[in-house]
Amino acid sequence: MKISQKIKLLTLLFLFQLTGIKAQYSKVEWVSTTEKSQWEKQIGKISKQSTDKPNVELLVNKTLQTVDGFGACFNELGWTSLAALSEKDRNSIMKELFAPNQGANFNICRMPVGANDFSRDCYSYNETEGDFGMAHFSIANDQETLIPFIKAALKFNSKLKLWASPWSPPSWMKWNKHYACAIPNGSLAKNFQNSLPSDKQGKEGTNMFIQEDKYFKSYALYFSKFIQEYRKNGINISTVMPQNEFNSCQIFPSCTWTAKALAEFIGVYLGPEMKIQNVEIMFGTMERPNKALVDTILNDSKAGNYIKGVGFQWAGKNAIPSIHKNYPQLKLYQSEQECGDSKNDWTYCCYTWDLMKHYFTNGVSAYMYWNISLEKGGYSRWGWQQNSLVTVDVAAKTYHYNYEYYLMKHLSHYVKPGAKMIQTSGQFNNLLAFVNPDKSIVLVAQNESNELQKLTFKLGKNTFSGELKPQSFNTILIK
Repeated sequence: MKISQKIKLLTLLFLFQLTGIKAQYSKVEWVSTTEKSQWEKQIGKISKQSTDKPNVELLVNKTLQTVDGFGACFNELGWTSLAALSEKDRNSIMKELFAPNQGANFNICRMPVGANDFSRDCYSYNETEGDFGMAHFSIANDQETLIPFIKAALKFNSKLKLWASPWSPPSWMKWNKHYACAIPNGSLAKNFQNSLPSDKQGKEGTNMFIQEDKYFKSYALYFSKFIQEYRKNGINISTVMPQNEFNSCQIFPSCTWTAKALAEFIGVYLGPEMKIQNVEIMFGTMERPNKALVDTILNDSKAGNYIKGVGFQWAGKNAIPSIHKNYPQLKLYQSEQECGDSKNDWTYCCYTWDLMKHYFTNGVSAYMYWNISLEKGGYSRWGWQQNSLVTVDVAAKTYHYNYEYYLMKHLSHYVKPGAKMIQTSGQFNNLLAFVNPDKSIVLVAQNESNELQKLTFKLGKNTFSGELKPQSFNTILIK
């Protein structure tokens, strides 16, 4: 080969690497999930050199946001359900969820700061009223549940990233001196009473946290103590969000704030304290479609300097398009999967797929499921039934994975941290596509019809073709 030809060939190879397009894709893996058959490998059922006209093209050189990863939330009732199983079964579940390249590959998870709606009961780390110096701060409660839960995950993935948010500050830091914000009504009122007097209820758009300097300082110290005590237990928390669903007045631990008050707390108190601890702050969790609430924080002269991203959940998903458009470089997280009703059925799994498409097409870098595991029935301490990745039958000491687990796995097993979402074009758009750091391509697609569906996609100069089963989720990995 002449020197000029070698230079030309090397130049072409360099350009392929630069654009993320490989000169040749030679290996294809395909796995599918239906209501009756989960995680079934489709061997030899895709043509690598199809002559059919493509109905979608993967535009590998048009990359979008970088993916940080996938995960769920460490809740107390998640651990108490898993604790009912044998050690062997519990380890098997944790390995499937967290071991790299084994199952779900979870690498980023959420945890509460104190009690949340899937705790065993109300609690905080310091209920000694007036203890502004946090002399009585203690995470003794978490030694029984959250700490062993997280350590069980770290056993299989020591690089697991954790972020945390409170549902409620210590009750004495709130003007109503109570963990909750609202009184149960309807069916919940029959099953649960939270002892909150009617004149102590809060409401959206108001501050339940006492707006005084000594309370702000003490609460920022509370966050620092939380970070420090967990570090003593070998658990590093890299990021905090200041308040879960700060607009929602709930019958369980909750605390309403105004965006203006959160801006002051972050900019003057929490931000400097977390900087000392080398912990990042993201704003959230944002559960309303009102983008102005986010703008208030991001545009605040002090708070805005500390915000590294924003977490969205529930109706907050409707604010994401505008926020992503106005702040294209801002990191966005889907911070909590909508929870279902404990039926864990195929219909809700399909709804979850629609949520995942919405969040990723609007710029999120991470997607977090909610409950990792629950006992059969999915009840919270406050009578709310919800879905989970794993359901445990405590009486029989057995467990099973639910449909939404397999859907999460369809992405999280194949889409690696550092992957980039890629644009697509064509008639078929019920899909998400990514390019991994190793240049492999991940295509996740749903056939929502009751008939076989032909999928023919173009990737560079190659055209691949296969048939998607009726009512199926599919992941195709091309190397």
